[in-house]
Order: sequence, then C-alpha cells, then structure tokens
Amino acid sequence: MHYTKEDIENLERVERLKIINSVTGIKPANLIGTIDDRSCATNVAIFSSVFHLGSNPALLGFIMRPAGDVPRHTYNNIKQNGFYTINHIHPAFTKNAHYTSAKFDESVSEFDSCNLTEEYLRDFKAPFVKESTFKMGLRFKEAIDITVNGTILIIGEIEHLVVPENAIVEGNIDLEASDSVGISGLNSYYSLKKIEEHPYARLKDVPSFKR
Repeated sequence: MHYTKEDIENLERVERLKIINSVTGIKPANLIGTIDDRSCATNVAIFSSVFHLGSNPALLGFIMRPAGDVPRHTYNNIKQNGFYTINHIHPAFTKNAHYTSAKFDESVSEFDSCNLTEEYLRDFKAPFVKESTFKMGLRFKEAIDITVNGTILIIGEIEHLVVPENAIVEGNIDLEASDSVGISGLNSYYSLKKIEEHPYARLKDVPSFKR
C-alpha cells in the first residue's frame, strides 16, 4: 500500500489518526501524574510521546496536543504546580491506564475512576502511580509552542528516578526485565522483548558488512 500526501489528507479522520499515530513504530506508554496546586485535585493521563532530550542535566520531553475546546488538565497542573511524574505502564494495569484518556471532568480524578493508586514519595509535589515499578518525578523547566500544528513541547528535569533492581543490568536498563509496555497508534499495546545488545559504536570497531 502506497499513500501519497493527498491520499493521507483524504482518509477518514479516525482512520488517518490510527495510521499516522502508528507509523513511528512502538512508542513508550506512560502515565503522567499531576496535581492542582489550589484544590489538590489529582490527574493522571496516558501519553505515548515521552522522549529523551539530554543526560546532563537529565531532561525528558513530551508533546501536549492542541487544547482547542478540550481543557488540558495535565498542562494546567504542570504550569501551576511546576512538578509532575512519569510512570511506566505494566501489563497488570494496561486497561486501567488506557481509559485515563477519556475526557473526564476536571473535578474527577482518573486515579479514582480508573482504579489506580496515588503515591507520594519524599514530599515530591506530584502523585506517582503506585502500581508502576518504574517511575520518575520531574520539575518543569520549559514549554515550547510548536506553531506548525499548535502542539506544545513540555521539558522537565528528572529529580527522582525509581527503577526495579532487576532491571539494572551492567549499568544498563533492561526494559524487558522492567515489564514495561509499549503503544502503537491510539489503542494497541505491546510487550517489549530484548533481541540483541551491541557495544558502543566506535568507528574502529565497525564490522565489515557484506552486501
């Protein structure tokens, strides 16, 4: 199947969403936890756009979709409070995590509605997901407007990192051992299986590949 730009634009809206959301392959599936600084109302929502930005300082980014007529409780809480958490999703609560994407009212906590548990670690000012064994607490650093489609890049610095001990192997994180889940499109979830590991790529060590 070959789609041209015109073919993509002429697809039915939901079909286009599903296809274009899948073309990058498997993405990390995470729950982002926040809290309203005034009312202490909590929010947790699923995101598949978290990515690494730098290691020193330890920066992660994620993309917030255009607000439009739909309020973005996660973004509002981050701007107001300055802290948020990123929590890996595991098979035992993938279904719970998926339904956090429903358009709940601001006064309703997805933690309660989706049977997830708030957890607070070392006085950090945002809720972690207790069910997750791999989680991070971040301090908001910057928001960058992406004018081409109205999305927002949120950048945060990791202040707390909680990783299962069995997932640390010779200084590396083994995502298969962590039992983390990946996502494709809007609603397809995958387990992660490690297939190979190679040394750091140095020019002198590049093998001779035969065509």
